[in-house]
Amino acid sequence: MRARIALALTLGLAATARADDWPHWMGPKRDNVWRETGIVEKFPAGGPKVLWRTPINGGYAGPSVAGGKVFVSDFKTAANHEEGNFKRDPSEGVETVMCLDEKSGQVVWKHSYPVKYAISYPAGPRCTPVVDGDRVYFLGAEGNFVCMDIASGKPVWEKNLKKAYGTESALWGYAAHPLIDGDKIITLVGGEGSHVVAFHKQTGAEIWKAGSQKEQGYVPPSIITVAGKRQLIIGGPDATRSYDPDTGNRYWTVPYKADNGSIIMTPIVSGEFMYVGGYDGKTQMLKLDTAKPGASVVWENKRNLGISPVNVQPFGEDGVIYGHDQSGKFYAVEVPSGKRLWESGGPLGEKAQGSGTSFIVKQADRFWFFTEFGDLVIGKLSKTGYEEIDRAKGLIEPTGKCFGRKVVWCQPAYANKRAYIRNDKEIICVDLAK
Repeated sequence: MRARIALALTLGLAATARADDWPHWMGPKRDNVWRETGIVEKFPAGGPKVLWRTPINGGYAGPSVAGGKVFVSDFKTAANHEEGNFKRDPSEGVETVMCLDEKSGQVVWKHSYPVKYAISYPAGPRCTPVVDGDRVYFLGAEGNFVCMDIASGKPVWEKNLKKAYGTESALWGYAAHPLIDGDKIITLVGGEGSHVVAFHKQTGAEIWKAGSQKEQGYVPPSIITVAGKRQLIIGGPDATRSYDPDTGNRYWTVPYKADNGSIIMTPIVSGEFMYVGGYDGKTQMLKLDTAKPGASVVWENKRNLGISPVNVQPFGEDGVIYGHDQSGKFYAVEVPSGKRLWESGGPLGEKAQGSGTSFIVKQADRFWFFTEFGDLVIGKLSKTGYEEIDRAKGLIEPTGKCFGRKVVWCQPAYANKRAYIRNDKEIICVDLAK
């Protein structure tokens, strides 16, 4: 009897554990995989139910979800923004990080501070809050870096990265999502000798700093294990580099010249190869040394090879990389050749335009795409093509402006069998339970 009770308790705990959190950008393992089960196969008639709506202000940063709370950021200003991709648009306002109750959407606390933006597309913050234990960390668009107590929202420590390191924000602001690694939180900073900095996550004290590039760039830090070594991969406008994440000592450097500093994607590792692509056809396929830390160029900047993403993190699987190119077209790209296996509009269909965006997350044997139109799409990707299964149209209003069209460029979070989606007016919670 005791054995049966123990087994029942174990199964019950396992079932409860399947309600995963989404504690930072790209999910629990920073790989854009949603591992929950019991999710709808198709949407109900009339679309999925919106469980709650909470007003917020502008921002590109997606939410994070952990411990029954939702964390989201915004920027409030009275300024009227002009559309201009390469124009810094000054505006003064207030950046806010807020904590919401996951079940109701009600505001639990807010932490706000004044900030002056001098960046292109100044709608709001870019970086998803990072939840770790009893702390939440946030990096604002102008380099305000803050650690807050989850229960109260009170700051534990704060830093102004531009003042602390004598640097300036990149054209499109601080946009590289910080990374927790053990006792460290690692982020791009900028400045001489401090392109990347590791801080003690409890105190904010600098542990190490490394590298110099002409500006920060936008590539989120990531850690891979190759040649028996954990390697911190840091992209930038001038080079892709590998560091020892514990010391900041450099393993290797491969030059990379990005137009307008705009490498945005996290490099994708497929077997012994690593791929990175950026604005205006700048692409690079590297071969990683499996005997000792190192890398060499297989090919780079080849016309009609690879993919040059701007807004969307591509997804790599089984030797193929899927994603939207700068043109808005959706490609499947073979690794390591860079050959384009197929192209289509993907979830954007015939409406795909320059900088066309749909955020890609895998769940079970299919994919979820959140499009710039505000649609949520279920589909499949393979070496032979894109297959659409179902679409919920217009879940949220496109409130941003880009190249004369309305868009929503904010990656959702997926947790508790729900999707959490925001624009510049509200954040909504959508029921996706089977």
